[in-house]
Amino acid sequence: MPVATRHVLLDSGHEVHLREPAEGVDDDAVYAEPLDTQCGETTQRSLFGEILDWMLVPLLLLWPISIAITYLIAKSIANEPFDRALEDRVTVLAQQVKEFDGKTMSRLPPSARDILRADDVDNVYYQVLGPTGALVDGERDIPLPASEEKPLPWSVLLRNDLVRGTEVRVAFTYVDLRKLKTGQPESTVPRLALVQVAETLDKRAQLANQIIKGVILPEFIILPIALALVWFALSRGLSPLAELQQRIRARRPDDLSPIDSGQVPEEIAPLVRSLNDMLARLSQSIEMQKRFIADAAHQMKTPLAGMRMQTELALRQISQDEIHKSLEQLSKSSESATRLINQLLSLARAENQTPESKPLVPVELSELARSVVHDWVQLSFSHRIDLGFEQPGYPIMIEGNPIMLRELLSNLIDNAVRYTPPAGTVTVRVRTDGELQHAILEVEDTGPGIAPTERAHVFERFYRILGSNVEGSGLGLSIVREIAQQHDAELDIFNNPRSHDARFPGSLFRVTLRMQQRPTFIEDIG
Repeated sequence: MPVATRHVLLDSGHEVHLREPAEGVDDDAVYAEPLDTQCGETTQRSLFGEILDWMLVPLLLLWPISIAITYLIAKSIANEPFDRALEDRVTVLAQQVKEFDGKTMSRLPPSARDILRADDVDNVYYQVLGPTGALVDGERDIPLPASEEKPLPWSVLLRNDLVRGTEVRVAFTYVDLRKLKTGQPESTVPRLALVQVAETLDKRAQLANQIIKGVILPEFIILPIALALVWFALSRGLSPLAELQQRIRARRPDDLSPIDSGQVPEEIAPLVRSLNDMLARLSQSIEMQKRFIADAAHQMKTPLAGMRMQTELALRQISQDEIHKSLEQLSKSSESATRLINQLLSLARAENQTPESKPLVPVELSELARSVVHDWVQLSFSHRIDLGFEQPGYPIMIEGNPIMLRELLSNLIDNAVRYTPPAGTVTVRVRTDGELQHAILEVEDTGPGIAPTERAHVFERFYRILGSNVEGSGLGLSIVREIAQQHDAELDIFNNPRSHDARFPGSLFRVTLRMQQRPTFIEDIG
């Protein structure tokens, strides 16, 4: 059978599932299952670690790239002196190539050959080929250059190649034998002899390795030092945050004074100023709550004292009529206390309402107002008040919280009904402004009106106009103001322009809200 569950939040802040016991198990048994086992813990991000990552990750990525670039540069540096020496060798060898009686000859003495091949590290090969490709001197193992690599006579080119399976560096040039013939006139047909000198790459590799070691080895020493310096710099740079944390932690719970922003770095100052703004708002809110609680306690004393007095009086009465009269007074005091409590709850709900907690939704204002007016018809009839409702012939759409808007209109109607004498009129009106940009909600009455000097105060909590002789808590219009502010609405008070009685000039409360869209019939005509 399925097991019913419910959530309970413990004093420690941990949430648990409470499972109802299965059949056959003692009803007093309760099984607690911590939610921590069901949902993974969120890892808190570290500012120190995040900055360190952003600094070290690029550094560690660039380090091997730096090594590769250093290796290429080292090879280039190592090649230059050996390439020049190789070019000198092939030039010297080319100068020994002659042609005599149509035969190509290389007049390189044996001692010169030994010097040419002399190298303690690398193997050196040379080759002289005649115009027909016949080997004149040296080794046949050196490959021929590519056809597109044919330079001008006596100019030297370099290339990489393979000799006997070993990578070599080759310097080669062509010798024009027409000008080197002995005892014969020059020919107009080029006769080119190929001269090549090849050398293995061991010395170059050794020099490149020495250069790389000279550059890379210090980096292996510098890198850990750089990491330590970065760590130290970050620790020092973030120390003001730790100091700020300690200063805030050391504060008393009731200390909401501003934090001194002059003792923090410039980058943290905006955060401290934001905290100070929040502390100021929090302090103001707490002060308002304290005043609200004090005022509420003071206001509650009157109906509670009346209820106690009427109860004690009823207990002392013997006559049924006197007892009934005391109970009627007790009922009125109870009704007054209930209304005060409900208005206190409405005001608290209005003050704590935010767009995040209750998002605004499209609301048809005329339909909402008609529904609220319908709820007040019976009460206004009992007070002999003519309650009317006027609306246009098209829907008026706004964005709002329908529950809060009903509360706003209910308090305006309640205020109008209470202050309007019997046989008076209360009218609720919904309309639009001339530019069709705003929806207007009006509640007008034929009561005594509100003097211009009093209009700035009637929205304050527990404010009552002297001499009104009307029962009330003084919270209704405060609720109206809070709800209007949450909807970015304008709230105004005027005399009733339709009242012509000097004794009862009446009041007109106007709430102006921004419309969500133009009325449909206007769009159809346009």
